[in-house]
Amino acid sequence: MSALLHPIVNVALLTMLVLLALGIALRRDLFSAAIYAGAFSMTMATLFLLLDAPDVAFTEAAIGASLTLILFLAAMTRAMGSEKIAAPRRLMPILVSLLTGAFILYGAQDLPPHASPAAPIHLHVAPDYLARTQEEFGFPNVVTAILASYRGFDTLGEVYVIFTAGVAILALLGGAGTAGARRRKP
Repeated sequence: MSALLHPIVNVALLTMLVLLALGIALRRDLFSAAIYAGAFSMTMATLFLLLDAPDVAFTEAAIGASLTLILFLAAMTRAMGSEKIAAPRRLMPILVSLLTGAFILYGAQDLPPHASPAAPIHLHVAPDYLARTQEEFGFPNVVTAILASYRGFDTLGEVYVIFTAGVAILALLGGAGTAGARRRKP
């Protein structure tokens, strides 16, 4: 992508994210809010891809834009007709969200430029991992060594979170309770 087009695309995607977030906040029906949330996740996946994070982009597209949207729609079909009319939106949640975004943007000013070779991670952490991984763990792949050993507890925690979320979704959708209810006693 040309150097001139890249900032324009980033600004367009960020503007789209803000508009989609406002669309989600202002929707009164769950169906359109779910569709807006799916579009938001797909836009985030595109942004992650432009930021050279394809693994995060694929995960966001697969889980955030696809699986979550399917689960939202499945839950809405199971609860068909029981949606309550939403009370008028208050201004406070939007103000809290805008204030939180302002604090994040303020804190992000101290971050090094994207992909800067002078960033602290490229000067201290990465060279250490590259130098010591083979001798400490014997893995030929540095990414595997980092995920399996240096960040092993973090990866294990992520697996537990995903497993717990899956079990909770099955419980909310009634997957565990309906199997027993369908069986007939002789």
